[in-house]
Amino acid sequence: MKMPARKYYTPAEYLAMEEAADCRHEYYQGEIFAMAGASTNHNRIVRNFGSELSVTLKSTACEAFLNEERLWIQAKGLFTYPDIMVICGKPEPYENRNDTLTNALVIVEVLSDSTQSYNRKEKFDLYRSLPTFQEYILIHQHKVHVEQYYRETPNKWIFAEYTQLTDVLKLAKVNFQISLQDIYYRVEFAGAMNQ
Repeated sequence: MKMPARKYYTPAEYLAMEEAADCRHEYYQGEIFAMAGASTNHNRIVRNFGSELSVTLKSTACEAFLNEERLWIQAKGLFTYPDIMVICGKPEPYENRNDTLTNALVIVEVLSDSTQSYNRKEKFDLYRSLPTFQEYILIHQHKVHVEQYYRETPNKWIFAEYTQLTDVLKLAKVNFQISLQDIYYRVEFAGAMNQ
């Protein structure tokens, strides 16, 4: 049986389709992939982390963008929607668009069962090709576990992990810290409410 030809799209075609779409899609080297919907835990973590981060950065040259802002990584041909990203200095848009940026410094992703391997490996590789990218935070939504990676030199990344609600995550590239208790506020683990 003959397989149908795979359809490849230009960035302009993807962006036009995305404007009319009722769900978000990721674009990678001409292919388009639908993104899964977020769980309640996922949304709580993004809200908890993002709101604290936004307030802290309010009086600085940095700004937090939550999961509706798209990121373009030119070197890899990737349009994606990080859960949270921090941009310091002036945001640099893709082709003067007001919905797509190109200069993320810090990226935060909330892990799900279906995305954790991709976010930890392939997506981290893709993000590292972005010249401005300096720090990556991965937050598990089904257990208390936060992973932190930050660039020390151009080819050296430092890793730390946090597994206790009493732990405090301190970002290396912007002046921000948050307890895991605050990250996981109201997140449910195996049916128990964690406040």
